[in-house]
Amino acid sequence: MNTEQIPESWRAALDPALQAVEAHKLGGWLRAEEEAGKTIYPPRGQRLAALAATPLNNVRVVILGQDPYHGPGQAHGLAFSVADGVKPPPSLANIFKELSHDLDIPIPQTGNLTPWAKQGVLLLNNTLTVEAAQAGSHAGRGWDAITDAAVQAVAQSDAPTVFVLWGSHAAKKASRVKALGARAVKSAHPRHLILNAPHPSPLSAYRGFFGSRPFSQANAFLLSHGRSPIDWSL
Repeated sequence: MNTEQIPESWRAALDPALQAVEAHKLGGWLRAEEEAGKTIYPPRGQRLAALAATPLNNVRVVILGQDPYHGPGQAHGLAFSVADGVKPPPSLANIFKELSHDLDIPIPQTGNLTPWAKQGVLLLNNTLTVEAAQAGSHAGRGWDAITDAAVQAVAQSDAPTVFVLWGSHAAKKASRVKALGARAVKSAHPRHLILNAPHPSPLSAYRGFFGSRPFSQANAFLLSHGRSPIDWSL
């Protein structure tokens, strides 16, 4: 962990989790894996990119994923995003299909979601690293406490915020917003909206992700609470 620069706006919120024994164990384990020749995505310096791109006081929407893409050249620290020139993986392609259906806009020609992040969309995975070709390989290694702290910091804000939880791993974070819900419900928390749906993976997208209309719902909520909507076009 000490090789990653903690963005200043997140430092106070994350410091207790980062100082905990679990975080130190995580850092040591990651170093040992790399020294053993394992390839880990995203590379060092990009693992907290979501926090760097979206300062805490700018967050309007949180989109939660499971863990980074595990193919070469894909993960760059923003959940579901890939760098310019990289073909959108199947989950992202499905996100774009739903985006186009929801807002009647063209499917983006780039899979780089940085413009969303710059507008206040926190693109955060539950686990922030993964071994090459081994999906879920770093789950349970200590990232949860750090990403839980990030979600809780947003939930404690007075600013009305939308939490988009795709898949069972993301749905577990709902407790950090002090609400539970199915599909799309207003949370019990007076300030925030939780939108739950299946993961956009081809394995689950047809179970309710398609047709969930998260983008229009997020903007409607933001507007109704006096906040600017997100320009979801890329």
